[in-house]
Amino acid sequence: MKKENISIVILAAGKGSRMKSLKAKVLHNISGKPMLYHIIRESHKISDDITVVVAHQKDAVIQEIGKHFNDITFVVQDTQNFPGTGGAMMQVEAKYDKILVLNGDMPLITADALKGFLELKADIIMSIFDLKNPNGYGRVIIRNNHVEYIVEQKDADDAELNVTTVNAGVYAFSKVILEQYIPDLSNDNAQQEYYLTDIIAMANEEESSIVPLLVDEKQFKGVNSKKDLADAEEIMQNRIRTKWMNAGVSMQLPSTIYIEEDVVFEGECEVQNGCRITGKSRIINSQIKAGSVVEESFIKNSNCGPMAHLRPLSHIEDTHIGNFVEVKKSTLKGVKAGHLSYLGDAEINEGTNIGAGTITCNYDGINKYKTVIGKNVFIGSDSQLIAPITIKNDVMIAAGTTVTSGEIAGGNLVISRTKTRFIKDFYYNFFKKSK
Repeated sequence: MKKENISIVILAAGKGSRMKSLKAKVLHNISGKPMLYHIIRESHKISDDITVVVAHQKDAVIQEIGKHFNDITFVVQDTQNFPGTGGAMMQVEAKYDKILVLNGDMPLITADALKGFLELKADIIMSIFDLKNPNGYGRVIIRNNHVEYIVEQKDADDAELNVTTVNAGVYAFSKVILEQYIPDLSNDNAQQEYYLTDIIAMANEEESSIVPLLVDEKQFKGVNSKKDLADAEEIMQNRIRTKWMNAGVSMQLPSTIYIEEDVVFEGECEVQNGCRITGKSRIINSQIKAGSVVEESFIKNSNCGPMAHLRPLSHIEDTHIGNFVEVKKSTLKGVKAGHLSYLGDAEINEGTNIGAGTITCNYDGINKYKTVIGKNVFIGSDSQLIAPITIKNDVMIAAGTTVTSGEIAGGNLVISRTKTRFIKDFYYNFFKKSK
């Protein structure tokens, strides 16, 4: 998408008390990324001049967003002396003659949804939407496609209360308008805040052009509570799943599948119901079966699950991971691990079979150690491999064996069992029962 000559200001200074959380509202995650991230990502598609106004937990917000973007201007709002949306704009210096003002709690906005602000020509463009039940919203009074004024519900008369057009909270201003009216804003109101919406009334007195822009409520949805957060997550997830299904990924019961922002699919993939795929996972020509969890992992030409768990930094190629197998920070190439195993900090090579109940004992309570398993190794059920350990090619490990640290030479059978004993009639004697 073409970059436009427009500056974007994102207001992200609020506390978000209705979230009932110690975390700054704009840092609550949706599909694996902070709300604010999604807005900046879409803003970047149309502008190279983005300013984020911060205040509450400003250091945490700047640090987190700095992990994802290095070309953002941050402005710290003096909320003590200049509170409110108008106060937030007082220190902003925009590059272009048109300034789009967004809110940091609208993570569902898309670059396409912002096109209307680019296409219309006016001193002020004000976003609106129509609600069947506008209760609680300020009403926007429009005549002849001109915004005359905004009235808060508590101040509205009966005629104004019947208006269903409400303020969506996003504006585009000409730079001249802001420079003219920002200094004249007053905080002489019940909240003692400087309101950006007061500019509408000021500009009307000077007969400036103020036009409404009808927008999609879903895309301009504000997130003010945990319920709003959950609703926004559903919408974002539907977008992500739809994108990948359109790209050729098969999904069974897609509404039950969770896929984060950074996940990438390539080739022909299938994701079954109830799966969760997170982080920068990359899945190529693979099948993720029902109920499996994949975290920050690479999977190629493989199938995982059902009910498998690939923890971060797992690298799986040409491999079968079966039900209730957990893999963590391990590389498996050409391996079969069918049932009930834990493989952590391991490197396992092609042709190797991992029996049910096999565990790599990678942690001694202080340090983590690596397990290296060669090619064509057969590991029997219920075996424990105590790291650090290296098992060379063509080794057999008998079921129930505990393999201690060291190196196992190729071609060997490893077996560790006590001799089976039979004590005649022990059952009857112990329970004092007759045969």
